[in-house]
Amino acid sequence: MARKKILIIEDDDLHYELYEEALADYELSRATTASAALARLPRERPDVIILDHVLARREKGLDYLPEFKDLLPYVPIVVVSGALEVHQQIGALTGPRRAHYCLTKPLDLNELRRVVATALEQCGEAEIVRQFEALERSKRVDVEELLSRSTDRLRRQTEIRRQLEGTTERPNISALARQFRVARRTIIRDLQELIRRGELPEAIYPRVEPGDDDEDEESGEPSSKPASGSGRTEA
Repeated sequence: MARKKILIIEDDDLHYELYEEALADYELSRATTASAALARLPRERPDVIILDHVLARREKGLDYLPEFKDLLPYVPIVVVSGALEVHQQIGALTGPRRAHYCLTKPLDLNELRRVVATALEQCGEAEIVRQFEALERSKRVDVEELLSRSTDRLRRQTEIRRQLEGTTERPNISALARQFRVARRTIIRDLQELIRRGELPEAIYPRVEPGDDDEDEESGEPSSKPASGSGRTEA
């Protein structure tokens, strides 16, 4: 099995020797500047990138992080530096073009090994697969929920039609809502659909009137409240 490839962007020779010691099980390559590493990426696709912040030619690794993520969005990047403030570390780990990990110098080599192993196991292609699987699961849940709602609606409408067959009287909307444990406006929509499909006469519920929400909850008939704006009753 081919060894995993790690691109180390580090200008300090001593620190690179530490990487060689800690990550001897992997195939390592090195660049001393971020710009040189970017130029190589079209030809070399690493499995992990270790990016130092302070580099040769006064380059700052974090300045190049968005470009690395644009070229290789699913390759995990481990930012390493002893010169980053806390807010810079947080910034490196947030946003759409974020690094996966941020380690401080001096490096704990055991922690470095653990981070690289975790990045290879859980990030990259494995991360893509998990995202697709999660998307497929969410789609299945959505479809099942929609089917369930559709089935409930058809079952409810069938029972409403059965109860109202042979009558042209306006039904008690509130009573039906309590019976089926739904909102009154849901029952109104059911009646409208049944009328539109020709399964109930229009006289059952001709149209939604502005005052329908003011219907008496017990009788289902329009309430006798005076119209808004009326300041007196007629003698």
